[in-house]
Amino acid sequence: MKLYEKLAREIEGRIDAGVLLAGERIPSVRQTSQHQKVSISTVLRAYMWLESQGIIESRPQSGYFVRRRAGQPVAAELQSSRPIPVSAEVDVSRLVLSTLRSIRLNDAVPLGSPYPDPSLFSIPRLNHHVHAVARRRPYSSVIDDLPPGNPELIRQIARRYLEHGQSVDPDEIIVTVGATEAINLCLQAVAKPGDTIAVESPTFYAMLHAIERMGMRAIEVATHPRDGIDLAALEKIVGEQRIAACMVMPNFQNPLGFRMSDERKRALVDLLAKHEIPCIENGVYNELYYGDAHPSTLKSFDRKGLVLHCASFSKTLTTAQRIGWAIAGRYRERVEKFKFLNTLATPSIPQIAIAEYLQHDGFDRHLRKLRKAFAQQASIMRSAVERFFPEGTRTTEPLGGYVLWVELAREIDSMTLYQRALDHRITIGPGYMFSARKHAYRNHIRLNYSYAWSKPIEQAVMTIARLLPDAARPPD
Repeated sequence: MKLYEKLAREIEGRIDAGVLLAGERIPSVRQTSQHQKVSISTVLRAYMWLESQGIIESRPQSGYFVRRRAGQPVAAELQSSRPIPVSAEVDVSRLVLSTLRSIRLNDAVPLGSPYPDPSLFSIPRLNHHVHAVARRRPYSSVIDDLPPGNPELIRQIARRYLEHGQSVDPDEIIVTVGATEAINLCLQAVAKPGDTIAVESPTFYAMLHAIERMGMRAIEVATHPRDGIDLAALEKIVGEQRIAACMVMPNFQNPLGFRMSDERKRALVDLLAKHEIPCIENGVYNELYYGDAHPSTLKSFDRKGLVLHCASFSKTLTTAQRIGWAIAGRYRERVEKFKFLNTLATPSIPQIAIAEYLQHDGFDRHLRKLRKAFAQQASIMRSAVERFFPEGTRTTEPLGGYVLWVELAREIDSMTLYQRALDHRITIGPGYMFSARKHAYRNHIRLNYSYAWSKPIEQAVMTIARLLPDAARPPD
């Protein structure tokens, strides 16, 4: 099969699957050329073939659109054909809960918050959709909310991946209550109590929470602040002991902010596939990239269905609605079963409201503004830390997201600093939260820079720097 024919068949498959519906615009020739890494002439030949078959149509000055065909599915008809199937200790949760509660203090500067500044979100527009859906569906039933989720939202999620050059089977997508539930369900689907789970070090504490909750053990793998998880170290661990699963955040990892290269992503997927080890990929920050191109995912290199990709709208659209999803590969039915058993369903009104927002309200325009703001504020925060903190302080260079990892002098205890800062109504993320090993990152802190730079934030950074001598611990 020629290259343009293969591309045309892939697009036709997405149309047949209902990811692209009649009347909708398909990705432009230039977008498809960039994402698929093929020439513009190849894309044009594919589009001309699709047009000759009556599958798409060209509209002057507008692009290419899907033509209506007999039997083509519409949003209301999109439903899963699969039936619902009929059944080393980690202890950081107490510290994290205490830290999150402290952020609720009145007038506290939220440098320790794990959430982006809500003022950057299109809350009024989203609320408009929520209220409109609620008026249309005053008697919504839990039956309407059953897994895998709202068909139109699932279609919109699949469509977003397609627009970024990744073909996703809508039947693999399960809507969840945020990415946290997606991670927990995926872990439950691939491992059991007592199993060992490989994680990055430092790692996002939601991963550690999931491991702790299920009575599993975490084994931490050294992780480079630019390159990501150490593949040689992981391979050695896998060769020496049984690893039930690996949990990673390859794009804009929290707290380090790196983006793994495509080569390293592919190598990680291949390494785990060789040993038949499932990989849970946390992709909550994927849309918050600072460069020109959307990052690839581990899922895009998965050929065995071993990657379980998790994401949500909590970091890009709203923290209030708590809508996430899992693309669960070969574990799809198990994840759906556990979703049903654990929480029964995800409320339908937020799902429908977000689907309508994605379809009508310029989500990409909103994301461009968000990325620009975060990139600018990352630079300002790094400059402020370099200016006010003592010589020898080191910071990461985030390529996306909105958190900065700061390494302080060895004698600084981040928990003591956290308490001192709290006395001044300032919150920070102490390094203790990002490891299952006691004192692993005790001289590190994480700072949130999503809030617009202001005099209070600048004063807070200066105050933290001034408190550092009080946070020094006696020599070991």
